[in-house]
This record gives sequence, C-alpha cells and structure tokens, in this order.
Amino acid sequence: MSSAFSLTGDEIEVLISLFAERQVKRRGFILHQGDICRHFTFVVSGCFKMYTIDRGGKEFNLEFAAENEWISDLNSFYAEKPTTVYIEAIEPSVILQITRQDLIYLYGNYPKFNSTFRIIIERKYMELQNRVLQNISATAEERYSNFLHQFPTLAARLPNTQIASYLGITSEFLSKVRKDLAHKR
Repeated sequence: MSSAFSLTGDEIEVLISLFAERQVKRRGFILHQGDICRHFTFVVSGCFKMYTIDRGGKEFNLEFAAENEWISDLNSFYAEKPTTVYIEAIEPSVILQITRQDLIYLYGNYPKFNSTFRIIIERKYMELQNRVLQNISATAEERYSNFLHQFPTLAARLPNTQIASYLGITSEFLSKVRKDLAHKR
C-alpha cells in the first residue's frame, strides 16, 4: 500500500496497528449475503470475486479484485446494513483488512488517509459507472475487450464461467467472442 504514496514512520506504525492480515483459502468467503460488511479489504495476493445470486440460483459477478486492489461492499460497509452480495476467494489469498471504526479514526486523525481513501472510492465508482455504461451500450465483443484491458492478467487466471458471468453472457457465447477476436488479429 505504501507504494501509492509516501508514508512517515508514524503513519506506517498506525497502519500496521489498524490493519489485520488474513489468509483466505480458495473458495473461502470474506462476506456472505445478509451479513454486514465490517471490513474494507486490500488484496495482497490472490483474487476475489464479488457476486450476487438471483432467485433462480444464477450467479452474477459484479467485481473482481486481485493483487494491489481493494474490495468491499461499500454500501453495507458505510451504511452498516446487510449486504446483498458475497465476496469469495477464487484463489488462495492474503488480505489486509481495516474496520469501519478504524478507517474513520484514520480519516479524522491523518488527513493523508482521508484523501487517499476518497480517491480509492472515487476510482471504484468510476469503474462501476463505466461498467454500467458498457452493459447498456457495448457489444459482448467490446465488453470482453474492455475486460482484457481492465484486467490483463485475470483472463488467464479465471475460468470462462466467471468471466462470462461478469460480462453478462453465457460461457458458450464467450467462447464464440474469443474465436471471433482471434480471427480478427
């Protein structure tokens, strides 16, 4: 985390004291639907997916987070209301987590963290907004190309079913999109 901005010795010490490191096994959950999201999570290694399941039992991937990315249900985290999503490890992972109370302490006592976390949240919002716009205006091929651009290393790490769910298409159609793109190159 400190590579994003320079920290003083005091700031490093406070971060170490407030963030808890956890190891999460593949298919381990850091958030279940119906729970209140209690942590803002930084991925040190591994990969997570945030998803929901519809009434018919179909899974819809909303977000992926791999190394050096953040993942949290911000609505549940800040509003302290039950979540409608799951956050699950796709790979064995190491994460750093901070509670809402400790994050608010950082905001109030270390202005650098207030602005840094605001930027992190603004970037997440922009990603979400771009994704919504793509879903309503882009073809499946364009959405897949954007996925490859946004997550260049994840295409090789994720099964087709996970990518297809994120793109809002079937695995079979994703295979067709990949073939079409390969022929164009």
